[in-house]
Amino acid sequence: MSEALKIIQDPTLTYRQELNALARLGESTDHTLRYSDAYYEAKRKGALCDLNEGVMPYRPRYICPDYDLLFQKGCAFLQLDPPKDLLEAVNVLEIFYNHVPSITTFPVYLGDLDHLLEPFVLREDRAYAKKVLRLFLRSIDRTLTDSFVHADIGPEDSVTGRLLLELTEEMQLAIPNLTLRYDPERTSDDFALACVRCMLKTAKPSFANHRMFVKEWGEKYAIASCYNGLSIGGGGYTLPRMRLYECSLDARDPEDFIQNVLPRYVDLQLEYMDKRVRFIVEESSFFKSNFLVTEGFVKMENFIGMFGVVGLAECCNHLLKIPDVKKGFGMDPEATKLGRRIMDAIEKQVSAHTAPYCDAFGHHYRLHAQVGIDSDGMDDSPGTRIPIGAEPAMLDQLEVNEQFHPYFPTGTGDIFKFEETYLKTPEAILPIIKGSLQRGLRYFSGYLENNDVVRVTGYLVKKSEIEKLRQQKQSLNQVTLFGMGAQDGGHALDRRVQHHEESAGQ
Repeated sequence: MSEALKIIQDPTLTYRQELNALARLGESTDHTLRYSDAYYEAKRKGALCDLNEGVMPYRPRYICPDYDLLFQKGCAFLQLDPPKDLLEAVNVLEIFYNHVPSITTFPVYLGDLDHLLEPFVLREDRAYAKKVLRLFLRSIDRTLTDSFVHADIGPEDSVTGRLLLELTEEMQLAIPNLTLRYDPERTSDDFALACVRCMLKTAKPSFANHRMFVKEWGEKYAIASCYNGLSIGGGGYTLPRMRLYECSLDARDPEDFIQNVLPRYVDLQLEYMDKRVRFIVEESSFFKSNFLVTEGFVKMENFIGMFGVVGLAECCNHLLKIPDVKKGFGMDPEATKLGRRIMDAIEKQVSAHTAPYCDAFGHHYRLHAQVGIDSDGMDDSPGTRIPIGAEPAMLDQLEVNEQFHPYFPTGTGDIFKFEETYLKTPEAILPIIKGSLQRGLRYFSGYLENNDVVRVTGYLVKKSEIEKLRQQKQSLNQVTLFGMGAQDGGHALDRRVQHHEESAGQ
């Protein structure tokens, strides 16, 4: 009861945040789902982490409904007819969103908004359409109060896409997160530059490598939550993670780690994933009775398990006995090469495993570079990123990033903080993004150093809202607490500022 009392006495939590925290507490204290003693020992040591998924799962972690289907046939359960105009379209979406669950209780994927709304926007006066979209975005920000709520645009230019960018700049909202699905052959430079300008001012949209995602998922893929690649009409069952630095503490040297220690921890995480996936499908009611399933908005075969890793940099530095982070992974070729060997070994073992209920993906899980959580501190950098404070100049950093992004179909990304002068020359950034995506970068994010809306590890928060929490005031966005923890423990907002002269010189 002390944990429950702590929640209801916290002055920084809104009613909805208290409700979510109490529900999470209940989900985490049941003992229905059990694992091996070896798994619990690995979790106790911090080598494996379940990302607070709880021990009695009743829905998949991430759900990506087919919103095209919603607009085609409506929804019987919610008594929604297919929309006939823009006002009906946004109303249908607003109602539907409130019935799409996830690990956060909010929908993590709002659809390809420009594609969904463009036919309706084109029938309206532009000023009227912009007013409706403004109210739509305001509704999302005030009711879906979590920065893991995510929408996509692109790859083609569109009137709706332009209006969404205009409103994103004007409204300066942290919700929803936003991604441009970028393809240099389909995305005009003019539209891409508009996205760069918006990204600098608001930390969104990010740029996703559309060709890479299509190759792995097909045309019907979603970017959800932080930067997660998933199938539309499906989603992610579960996302646990290996904390690679903590795993490496068991090893004598790199060879012992790769040959003996790593395979053991991979097997334990696969055990966790298999049992969790089977429980969600076979024991919980979601795939038996939820309207999203019974009406075809999602299908079980389109879901996948996401095998997460974090802390590759610290793992490599520890194994190679490199005490100075500024001389390790990302700067030292031997450390970066070891990182590739480790990822090759993980990918090989996960790919060889037969996963339950992943029919559309050959019965295999896929890798994910997890962004970290607020309690990680400095021991585990997100995914395969170079640690904050040790980053080289942007082009050198990208050269390292490009080696690791192809490992992660279910998501990875890197973030760059730019000095203010870039706002005058956004055209200097677009060639860097183009070239990096061409060479294998999966996902690029950026923002200006003095922004209020900033990207923490993958999600967005407002610095002004973090200050509210420091003053023991409530923040409507429930991930503001994560942002404050990530900054205090891991200096997540102190990443290197990219200076115009450095990039030009390179």
